[in-house]
Amino acid sequence: MSKSKLAGLILGIAGFLMPLVVNFPGLSLAGHLAMSIFLMAAVFWMFETIPIYSTSILVIFFQVILLSTEGFITYSGGDYSPLPYTRFIATLADPIIILFLGGFVLADASVKYDFDKSMTRLLLSPFGTQPRYMILGLMTVTAFLSAFMSNTATTAMMITVILPIVAKMEPGDPARIGMALSIPFAANIGGIATPIGTPPNAVVIAALNQQGVDVAFSSWMLYATPLAIIMLFFAWQVLLRLYPPAVANIPLKLDGKLKKSRNAIILYVTFALTVILWVTEGLHGIRSAIVALIPVAVLTLTSAFEKQDIRKLPWEVLWLIAGGIALGISMKETGLAEWMVAAISWEKFSYLLLLAVFGAVALIMSNFLSNTVTASLLIPLAISLATSGILEGVFGMMMIGLVIALAASFAMVLPISTPPNAIAVSTGMVKTKNMISSGMIIGVTGLILILLMAIFYWPYII
Repeated sequence: MSKSKLAGLILGIAGFLMPLVVNFPGLSLAGHLAMSIFLMAAVFWMFETIPIYSTSILVIFFQVILLSTEGFITYSGGDYSPLPYTRFIATLADPIIILFLGGFVLADASVKYDFDKSMTRLLLSPFGTQPRYMILGLMTVTAFLSAFMSNTATTAMMITVILPIVAKMEPGDPARIGMALSIPFAANIGGIATPIGTPPNAVVIAALNQQGVDVAFSSWMLYATPLAIIMLFFAWQVLLRLYPPAVANIPLKLDGKLKKSRNAIILYVTFALTVILWVTEGLHGIRSAIVALIPVAVLTLTSAFEKQDIRKLPWEVLWLIAGGIALGISMKETGLAEWMVAAISWEKFSYLLLLAVFGAVALIMSNFLSNTVTASLLIPLAISLATSGILEGVFGMMMIGLVIALAASFAMVLPISTPPNAIAVSTGMVKTKNMISSGMIIGVTGLILILLMAIFYWPYII
């Protein structure tokens, strides 16, 4: 075990034990136990002492044995009524989990039948052979794909697309760096556009659902897609200025055709139907999680998606999201989140300052932690601010939830910030200093734009 993981193990155990031996006035026994779970999870997630999805599983396990009616602790009096153990386990079947499952099936089936590569060829061809517009084309395609596919899978695929292009460029051409950085940056930005684009969106939507606030697929796109489009063009301009192309044209040849097999055609039809139903949810009223069952059912029933394909799905991501949802439930039900809110004089913060603080914390934390972990840790506290009256009810929950989810996705400073960043650095074309300079500009600008939208845009459409 490395020194950092050993330190994380020691701190995690210490964090778990501290609320058991230290009494915090005003916090119930259940609240102390929930704090133990929260501190352990926070440290383990930060240090990755164990895989982050394993930490989520541990969260659910401890909630069942310590906070449920079937657990080891007997509660008498107080404000906490133990929940059935199924309340914690049921997070694995939360609607947002089903939504992501449908997205994973569509994404993996697209890779299986090369539909992702066909879309890339189709979407990239109009951008010509000038490097500046090729970079814009690569970013546009990457952002579009990552709105419906895993950011990591999209980046891995698009990196293979740029390798033959980069090979035709001079070794000293700065645009080589810009082209390599354009893929992870676009993947991170594109992921914010839809509920299934990136896990932080799912964490926030699930937390809002727990409060009875339903966020339609099309509504999220209305909130976030304008931000994604603006920041995509801004990131493109940043890369062009920092890494200007040294040549006027790069010859580009895109080969390949759409597959026409029975299963491929089933995928195309299913993909189109699912996306259309998702973006028109406001018209027909069918929940996006229900729509997500269409690709799962159709592709498996027709054998377009088979047993071995199901085994390859990223189930660990679903566990990770479920653990974050469960953590929010225990913090709310035990009164821990409310107690944490009461410990700080939030009422002295102006509305905008409050949003700015949560946005800045989300942005900073997600550069060093998983953005999913960041959202999972911050959203229960943020929701409590709304339910306690410090923020304005449903509107307040929506606003601060959007700020946290979107700010967490602008972590672009370090290779460890997101898997797409790490993939780009692994090519050898990008150094950490390149990512820091451009990623910091984009991240800070993204946070500023988020706050501007919170003042001038979202209040008029929520």
